[in-house]
Amino acid sequence: MTPDVNILVAAPRGTPAEVFGAFLKLGLTSFGGPIAHLGYFRSEFVERRRWLSDRSYSDLVALCQFLPGPASSQVGMALGLGRAGWPGLLAAWAGFTLPSAIALILFALGIAQYEGMAESGWVHGLKVAAVAIVAQAVWGMAKSLCPDRPRAALAILAALLTLALPSATGQIAAIIAAGLIGRWWLKPSQAASSPPDNYFISRKLGILALLLFATLLIGLPLWAAATGSSMAALLEGVYRSGALVFGGGHVVLPLLQATVVPSGAVSNADFLAGYGAAQAVPGPLFTFAAYLGAIAEGALNGWTGGLALLGMIFLPGLLVLIAALPFWETLRHRPGIQTAMAGINAGVVGILLSALYHPVWTSAIHSKGDFGLALAAFGLLTAGRAPPAIVVALAGLAGWTMAA
Repeated sequence: MTPDVNILVAAPRGTPAEVFGAFLKLGLTSFGGPIAHLGYFRSEFVERRRWLSDRSYSDLVALCQFLPGPASSQVGMALGLGRAGWPGLLAAWAGFTLPSAIALILFALGIAQYEGMAESGWVHGLKVAAVAIVAQAVWGMAKSLCPDRPRAALAILAALLTLALPSATGQIAAIIAAGLIGRWWLKPSQAASSPPDNYFISRKLGILALLLFATLLIGLPLWAAATGSSMAALLEGVYRSGALVFGGGHVVLPLLQATVVPSGAVSNADFLAGYGAAQAVPGPLFTFAAYLGAIAEGALNGWTGGLALLGMIFLPGLLVLIAALPFWETLRHRPGIQTAMAGINAGVVGILLSALYHPVWTSAIHSKGDFGLALAAFGLLTAGRAPPAIVVALAGLAGWTMAA
């Protein structure tokens, strides 16, 4: 009898403390948005710690690009889950998310002062470091996942498509196109499979998570309408924002603004001030919900409100990730799917290549000095094999010095 690969069959390979420490370092240093975060993750967990292979990592990135929610955070949660089970998932999320969430709550409460922090020299240096991190990720993944002309061509096609359609829709279209072309164009020898990754999730649990996701998506609006409660409306709107965004990042901002500003929970001026502060903190932009919960008018505010909305915006992405992983892990190892996955992996490289130009490069490189700093950081990462955290710290110091 063939064993069910979706049932826990082996002990986790790491500890929650190990996972939390690794992701806390990234939560304190990862600037540049979701695509840059994926570059940081690859540097840390594929190259440095070797928790998984390039192919497994690319498969996971491709899956999370398809799912609603914050893609980089979902990748992080899956990495923690695979490394240390359910406590590892929570540790990965907490380490990567809480630094920026706490900073934004403090700012909302008036403890932190914001005087053009997002435009400061040290923050600019950190954004330049993100260029080098993403460039290293693209370079390394291209060598591993696009070693021949057909897959290099698919990567270029995906990059061109996402440059023409710079949105989550364009990224999904690029992945679909690369998968379909790869399915019929690539040879089985070009689709070497990766070892199975154990995410400790049964199919039954995946189905229950999907049902809970749908129940909350339908039930929360009914609860808010039936009670007329401003707190219920706020929770429902934030959950819906997290459930309807693909790829994460700035796409969630208009949905959150439509939830909190017209209702009067947060003024438009406070919303924009918080958005400015969110540009100056590392980690996922979804933590902006913590700021909104802390500053909101009504029964839900302060630390309670901040933490409540923080959990609410990440909850739908977590549920769909749990729902998808057991089926995805089985599906991606089928022979007919592996050639499609080889094309999709090349497409992921192309998406990262496109994002390296915009928004990562265009938001950070404005002068010869910026380019020189990015080039030096790239050299430290590749030729010098310096840890990314050290490179980020040096780039921040260099940016501060250049601006002084």
